[in-house]
Amino acid sequence: MNDVREEEIVIVGGGLAGASAACILADAGRPNLLIERDPEPRHKVCGEFLSIEAQTYLADLGLDLDRLGASRISRIRLAHGRSTTEADLPFLARGLSRRILDEALLRQATSRGARILRGVSVREIATNGTGISLAMGSSAPILAETLFLASGKHDVRGAKRVPAGTMNDLIGFKGHYRLAHAQQVALEGCVEVMLFSGGYAGLQLVEGGIANLCLVVTRQGFDEVGKSWDRLLDRIADDCSHLGTRLGGAQPLFERPLSIFQIPYGYLHAPDAGEPPGLFRLGDQASVIPSFTGDGMSIALHSGRLAATTFLAQGQAGANFHRQLRADVQRSLRFSSALNAAVRYRVGRHAVFHLCRAWPAAMRHLTSLTRVQETSVTAALAAR
Repeated sequence: MNDVREEEIVIVGGGLAGASAACILADAGRPNLLIERDPEPRHKVCGEFLSIEAQTYLADLGLDLDRLGASRISRIRLAHGRSTTEADLPFLARGLSRRILDEALLRQATSRGARILRGVSVREIATNGTGISLAMGSSAPILAETLFLASGKHDVRGAKRVPAGTMNDLIGFKGHYRLAHAQQVALEGCVEVMLFSGGYAGLQLVEGGIANLCLVVTRQGFDEVGKSWDRLLDRIADDCSHLGTRLGGAQPLFERPLSIFQIPYGYLHAPDAGEPPGLFRLGDQASVIPSFTGDGMSIALHSGRLAATTFLAQGQAGANFHRQLRADVQRSLRFSSALNAAVRYRVGRHAVFHLCRAWPAAMRHLTSLTRVQETSVTAALAAR
């Protein structure tokens, strides 16, 4: 039997939430071990849209988005059927692939003193009177005093989320494309949201002029096309011709699209008396906002900072952190979930599109309502 290894602070997951927490803890002189299951950088299912809030957090952590090659996005374009409408965003957004962004943040964490263990998966989490135990297959188990659980949409046995009441019949897909020149020029500076029967899609440029297509469909809709990605795109283009136009002559850069199943959209963790006070849930382990709004990355960064600063100020106060995070994101999560539910139905898609076309400022207003509130961001930054 492997000897138990003891650690003061362990972070499970090297995405935005986990890596940002590692940076802040290391800056405060608190040694931490971050465990990332992927041995090498990889792409992830994500819209890759960086709101002003996400940019603020990243800049504070020392990341230069210009040096990383992030695109600039100043407008939002909504497509429904054969029609489009657009408006200025209330901020300058950026586009950057998670493969680039996550690695840049992990490098920051390492440079500040965090230890990174790659290529190791945490199989099970258990609690006892002396700490939180992490089982990792053939590797020696770890006993952590404090655990920051940032494993993304992937649950870990022993610490699974309870997705009751969420919309979990959805499948997320992502693909990168090299668009035809005319289509790339037309997309430049815009994030496009396309509504279609059974789901919606987002399209924008990231670094190097690459187009990121991220879409969500119901499991039933995917089954109806024989679980074929090509037939799914054809069906979507029949419903929303704008996507077909954009992908005309495009070169797919992935051998096959990335996918994720049973996304618990609308999930928001509530403080649980049954969980140890030293357990902090970050990112998608705490809140899963519908990708329709493009604010998942800012919530991940917000949760990472809030968890780290709460721990530094209050110690093992997981319940206090979860209460504050819930208060900070509840409004945007509820509003986003309502929008997500509405566009699943034809009448809802029609209503949302025609409201935005008749009143373009509505798109700016909707964008603002689905963001982490400025007061919450300001408070989190001041706590450092």
